[in-house]
Amino acid sequence: MPKIDLSKLEARTGSIYPAPYDAEMEGRSSLRVGDAGGLTQFGANIVILAPGAKSSLRHWHVEQDEFVMVTQGICTLVDDQGETQMTVGDCATFPANDGNGHHFINNTDDEAHFLVIGTRTPTETAWYSDLDLKISVDATGFNFTRKDGTPLKGDDK
Repeated sequence: MPKIDLSKLEARTGSIYPAPYDAEMEGRSSLRVGDAGGLTQFGANIVILAPGAKSSLRHWHVEQDEFVMVTQGICTLVDDQGETQMTVGDCATFPANDGNGHHFINNTDDEAHFLVIGTRTPTETAWYSDLDLKISVDATGFNFTRKDGTPLKGDDK
């Protein structure tokens, strides 16, 4: 049956970001609903933000589109145009390679949830708008570097 029982999915916490950036993801978790249903062409996740938590570092994707819809609570979208409050049912789109760095922050005292759907591509590069940081992804995995491709020292910020 294609119906996914969300109560049986294990929430993923933590981050793939290198130190010290990984600490900024405290209070963020996600349910991999697309993976649970066997989807391979796009990802679908429910992101859960505790009060004060953020979804990611502010970033944009070269090859992958993203779609977001708030499903519970209130999120603040932070992008190149500033801050926009989003409530249940509000949607946002981030086309591949548009250069609009974005993330979501829960500035309330209640938990917030949003559904994010994004393209899956064999390779990807994402740029972090507020940091000298980029990620490159291919079949061998992912690699974080400075924007010019030089290695991180581990204490960069």
